[in-house]
Amino acid sequence: MSLNDRVRCSALHSRIMSAADAAALIPAGANVGMSGFTGAGYPKALPQAIASHAKAEHAAGRPYKINVWTGASTAAECDGVLAEAGAIDQRLPFNTDPIARKSINAGDINFIDMHLSHVAQHAWFGFLGHMHVAVIEVLGITADGLLIPSTAVGNNKTWLEIADKVILEVNTKPPAKMEGMHDIYYGTAIPPRRVPIRMTHADDRIGEGYLNVDLDKVVAVVETHKGDRDNVFAAPDANSNTIAASIIDFLSHEMKMGRLPQEMLPIQSGVGNVANAVLAGLLTGPFDNLLGFTEVLQDGMLDLLRSGKMSRASATSISLSAAAYRDFEENIDFYRDRIILRPQEISNHPELVRRLGVIAMNSMIEADIYGNINSTHVMGSSMMNGIGGSGDFARNGYLSFFVTPSVAKNGHISCIVPMCSHVDHTEHDTQIIVTEQGLADLRGLSPKQRAKVIIERCAHPDFRPMLQDYVDRAMQQSAGLHTPHILTEALSWHQRYLDTGSMKTA
Repeated sequence: MSLNDRVRCSALHSRIMSAADAAALIPAGANVGMSGFTGAGYPKALPQAIASHAKAEHAAGRPYKINVWTGASTAAECDGVLAEAGAIDQRLPFNTDPIARKSINAGDINFIDMHLSHVAQHAWFGFLGHMHVAVIEVLGITADGLLIPSTAVGNNKTWLEIADKVILEVNTKPPAKMEGMHDIYYGTAIPPRRVPIRMTHADDRIGEGYLNVDLDKVVAVVETHKGDRDNVFAAPDANSNTIAASIIDFLSHEMKMGRLPQEMLPIQSGVGNVANAVLAGLLTGPFDNLLGFTEVLQDGMLDLLRSGKMSRASATSISLSAAAYRDFEENIDFYRDRIILRPQEISNHPELVRRLGVIAMNSMIEADIYGNINSTHVMGSSMMNGIGGSGDFARNGYLSFFVTPSVAKNGHISCIVPMCSHVDHTEHDTQIIVTEQGLADLRGLSPKQRAKVIIERCAHPDFRPMLQDYVDRAMQQSAGLHTPHILTEALSWHQRYLDTGSMKTA
């Protein structure tokens, strides 16, 4: 399909230009809102043109950096090229690119890690400063000037509303038949003018099929024809399958005990191999007529839809492997009736998560013996990716699981530690921890009771005696016995790893 077929608004034809010409419209120091959420729907041409422009400016002795705000992560051709060119000053709210991560941890990029449900409203409130330019990927523009959203909605609605100028990348690669899959809600407002969001089921449609834009703000339209980042999901390994089986057994037990309704509550699943293993386990599990209410629709949820186990899935982004994306394209009519893509201020909305009773499953880097969770930092100071939406769902979900293998780095790191080196989710937001060793249900337990079940059920046998020894001595030495700690040793495991390459004692 040609660009003229996708850009049906004749008023914008005169603004079609090259990516290089459009990049020249973005000044140094600008706050730039870009589309993109978990490697989907991000601009493909503009970031590379901006990177080239930055390099030329640097070569001429002129400074050039911009501040980049997105929905979540993008890809190497966006975050990666911009970071490599030294073109990013500030970045928010999430990143997975290794080049950008290196710059963040070197202190060259000012990274702001945020709850994903907070980003749009904080920008709208003016907390983050003024947005100068929005760079948004769309699938097309109707004759009336409405924008057909792409494979991710993210924060695009807000960026289009608050930016001074708008640059549109029209991507002719994704299937045009995605039109109609989106549900863009325009009922939000700034306090005190907010009203309840009228959604009571995960598959309710409450908005419009298109993004609105003030055509006078559109300064450039750029063509691209390129697919999203290919996500590579490894086949579930033994650990992932064991974790998945524990979660499914637990859900079955909760249903038998009457703590879950027979009609299973909506499912939220984080991104990654363990999450996909859980979704794969649901394919053969005892639950039918499932609903998804999540941030990112990945391969496992597509499998559930195709099998009929899941009736509909709501998300803000579709992020698939190459094989799954081919299936999505070839069966777009089937999926368009079963997938709803929304702005992330709706997909991650804490009130909706609580109202719908979402069952949340998210990964972590480490947990401590009292149930505090570190989702973001390696050894306390090096950023991995960011908190993402895990906090939105963990605090407000009906049930909340945090999952991880019990060890990392060939067994040299325990993912269950005396004290987390960084805390993203406090013990108050943690209900259930699962490793391949077992499942710890922390509901209704005091800190000392939590420590007992976490050590017994989740810690690796190589580290279990060390953890128990720490607790036993803390009970004797701690100033208080509500949450016993030996402050001089609480982070010694992390320091030992930094010093010796292993948390194990000699």
